Order: sequence, then C-alpha cells, then structure tokens
Amino acid sequence: MRIILLGSPGAGKGTLAAEIDKKYPVAHISTGDIFRENVKNNTPLGMKAQSYMDAGKLVPDDIVIAMMEDRLREPDCEKGFILDGFPRTVPQAKALEKILEELHLSLDKVVLLDVDEETVVKRLSGRRTCRSCGAIYNVEFKPSAKGDLCEKCGGELYQREDDSEEVIRKRLKVFYDQTAPVISYYEGKHMFVRLPSARHGYSLLEELETVIGGTE
Repeated sequence: MRIILLGSPGAGKGTLAAEIDKKYPVAHISTGDIFRENVKNNTPLGMKAQSYMDAGKLVPDDIVIAMMEDRLREPDCEKGFILDGFPRTVPQAKALEKILEELHLSLDKVVLLDVDEETVVKRLSGRRTCRSCGAIYNVEFKPSAKGDLCEKCGGELYQREDDSEEVIRKRLKVFYDQTAPVISYYEGKHMFVRLPSARHGYSLLEELETVIGGTE
C-alpha cells in the first residue's frame, strides 16, 4: 500500500492513518514528523529548515523534497507508506514522481478525504483538550463522561484558540487555496479517488479498502 492522503484539517487523515497502522505494516510519513526529526537530530536539512521557521518563513520546496526523499529511502518504506501532508504544492507532486521513479516505485492511490466545510467546523470547534495530560475529546462525538473534566486524569478540559470557529474557517481557506492545485493535478490521473465521510457502520479504513480493491 503506497498512498497519498489529502484532506482538510479535521477531515480524518489522522484517524485513517491510525487505522491503517494497526492493520498494515506500512510507514506513516507526515511532513511535520520529518521536520521535527531533522531539527531534533540537527541534520544539515534540519538546520536549514529551522532557519526559515525561526524567521517565520515557509520552508522552501527543495528542502522539504530533500527531506522526503531521504525518508522514502529508509528500509521501513519498502513494505509501503502513507504520505500525510505531502505533497502540498504541484512542484512537490512532480518532484515526488521523480523520486518514486528513481526508487522504482509507484503510487497505488491518491485519496482525497471529501468532507464538507460545515462538518469539519463542527468536528474541530467541538474539540476539547485536557490541560494536564493532553487527552482529546469532542463535545458532540466523544464527550467526557466527567463533563468538563478529563476521564483519565481529572484535569480541566478547554478549547484551544485554534479550535475556535473563526480560526478554523481561516485555516480551511488557506487549505483550499494551497491544496486545490494539487487536487486538480491528481484528479485527472487513474489513481485519484474521493473518499467520502465513512458511512454509518463503516470505518474509514473499510471505505479505503473498498476503493483500492480489498486487503490482499
């Protein structure tokens, strides 16, 4: 299984990736994890990326692509991978094709988690986080049995500033503006599929297995 997961914040990429991790021996690769790992280990690429982040600038494509190439060459990717948060631009998508060609690999699917904006706003604005242990709940979909307190440690539950409706809608606009060209780039290719919100009684993984042709 070699797939790209596309989707807005709150679309369910993390949930789906976690379900895949439990069932399939594939590497879950996110841009954020790669950044953190390179910065933590003070790699040359990590130090370059850090200099841009410290200046409040976006990390250039060439650095992001180089980090991704290094990661895809690691042994755990031989059994498959999930790309979460990459590519975010069309140049990144084209660079990924060249990297995979050099590695004699091909993508199985590019999966867009297709969730409407109002559902995403409801999911994210209802999220509550424990101040003590960081556990996450949702007032509608996964409420704490202890009300405004964490079930695990009894800590106070609060709404993060970036989970307010105003901020969420701004984040979604940025996503649509930045990612729309990437979606258009893949949309005409045979491996592109739209995965709607899971139907009642089905998990996102079951929906994915259906569109990629089963679990063999």
